Amino acid sequence: MVRIEYSHEFEKQASKLELRLQKKLAKLLGLLAKNHYDPLLHTKPLSEPFIGILSFRITRDWRVTFHLASPDTICLLEVKHRKDIYR
Repeated sequence: MVRIEYSHEFEKQASKLELRLQKKLAKLLGLLAKNHYDPLLHTKPLSEPFIGILSFRITRDWRVTFHLASPDTICLLEVKHRKDIYR
C-alpha cells in the first residue's frame, strides 16, 4: 500500500464537495492506495501540458488529479468538476 499526501488545494476543494461525493471519494481513496490503476477508478494519464499528472473519476462529472511523488507516495493535487479540472 502506498502513502497518500494531500495538497492544500485538494483539501480545500474536497471539503466543499457535497457529502455524497465526499463519501464516495473516501472509498475511492482506499482503492487508490492499493492500486492506482484499479478499473473502478478509471485512471488516465493526462497529455500536454499536464505530462506526469494522472486523474481518476469520482463520478462521471467529478475528477481528482494526482501524481506519483515516489514509488510509494501519491500526491493528490485537485478535485474539481471535469469542465474545470483540465485547465
